[in-house]
Amino acid sequence: MNAKITAVCLVSALSISVIAAPKAHAVGCLSGAVAGGVAGHMLHHHAVLGAVGGCIAGHELAKHEAKTKADQLNQQQLDKMQPPAPSTDKSM
Repeated sequence: MNAKITAVCLVSALSISVIAAPKAHAVGCLSGAVAGGVAGHMLHHHAVLGAVGGCIAGHELAKHEAKTKADQLNQQQLDKMQPPAPSTDKSM
């Protein structure tokens, strides 16, 4: 009886913590983990270590690409906002 109550309390606490936890931004992690896991498996059966490393590398690569894209969009918006350069044509 006591074990059942403990199990129910544990499952309830875990489910509440999963629901209340903030969403993780794991962009690039899954694809990096797959590639790293395969590479780690091929190199002396270190699939888990390769997956962890691939996840970290994939996330950093995705973060870098997102920053580069945002910088390009900001630069395009700044270029649109600048007034055209005055004409230096003196033929008039």
